Amino acid sequence: MNRRNTRQREIIRAVLAQADRPLSPAELLARASGQLPNLGIATIYRTLRLLTEEGWLAPIELPGEATRYELAGKGHHHHFRCRRCRRIFELAGCVLRHRPPTPPGFAVESHEVILHGLCAHCAPSATC
Repeated sequence: MNRRNTRQREIIRAVLAQADRPLSPAELLARASGQLPNLGIATIYRTLRLLTEEGWLAPIELPGEATRYELAGKGHHHHFRCRRCRRIFELAGCVLRHRPPTPPGFAVESHEVILHGLCAHCAPSATC
């Protein structure tokens, strides 16, 4: 595979580095299209695959959702999913400060916590 640093890759890297949250391929395309109007979704997917293989990106998998991507190496943390706008946000640190309760003899190797609700943008317009 061609691993040279193209203008498209530079812009995609910059958009991901500046993102304040994990992005889906469609969100990445929307943000990068302002700088590269002819950018296509196939280029986004190829670049995401390449950057993930290089260890520069980490995929965020949520059941029933498009994979999001964030910069790798951030350390252990969790995510919040807004039920209205469907964006994913990072939560600093870990909500499970102590060993989670498990049946006797079980050994926890990893965990993920995803909180669901309304983000700051969507919450003010929520009706109860």
